[in-house]
Amino acid sequence: MDTMTGNEMIAIPAGQVTLADRRTRRSWTVELAPYRLAATPVTQALYARVAGRRPSTGRGDRLPVEGVSWWDAVRFCNALSEQTGLTPAYRIRAESDAIDWDTSADGYRLPTEAEWEYACRAGTSGPRYGELDEIGWYRGNSAERMHEVGGKRPNAWGLHDMLGNVWDWCWDVYDAEVYGAYRVLRGGGWFDEHWSCRASARRRSHPSFQVDDVGFRLARSPAPQDTRTAAAHGTGGAGRSSGV
Repeated sequence: MDTMTGNEMIAIPAGQVTLADRRTRRSWTVELAPYRLAATPVTQALYARVAGRRPSTGRGDRLPVEGVSWWDAVRFCNALSEQTGLTPAYRIRAESDAIDWDTSADGYRLPTEAEWEYACRAGTSGPRYGELDEIGWYRGNSAERMHEVGGKRPNAWGLHDMLGNVWDWCWDVYDAEVYGAYRVLRGGGWFDEHWSCRASARRRSHPSFQVDDVGFRLARSPAPQDTRTAAAHGTGGAGRSSGV
């Protein structure tokens, strides 16, 4: 397995996370079942292999793919699932630009916002899981460019680049009443100041927009036997599982 293509999937145990929105001053708690999350963002090499194109402005096999819309990301998830013999997670109705998530599917998908923050924190409660210069690329240390995935210290569960380098698309709608179809972004990017690179920081973008500091990482819902394995870790740790 090539761990630098984003195929290494970390088994995340069940748990609970409280999300907060500074704009609305609202908070809410989410209970999470076990799931898997990629150790790194999807790389340009993996994206090119599956999608047959390289949309990024910067070039490098081990750089995170960017310049991809939310729709590009969900279509990639389905394509990778089909190529690896898994059941696609999304049913896309092209005629209406609508999408359904089959939560019983074992294929690749985007993490929910709650899954993303819970995994980012990895049992910590502060704004970050370590000193930002040690764990992420941001405006203060990136020389205003992307860097190869996995170059900074991971969190306690083995996840790299959760903060900085590129923002991650999440499944969730940001605020349908105010922003319509806009989807959630998490994590901060290489051009952001330190205050944007926090576990709780939320950003939004239209699902059709392609931005040069926005990428994504893969998630999967486990098979029943994998659920038992992940639960055995408890909330204090996570385990590695096989990738594509």
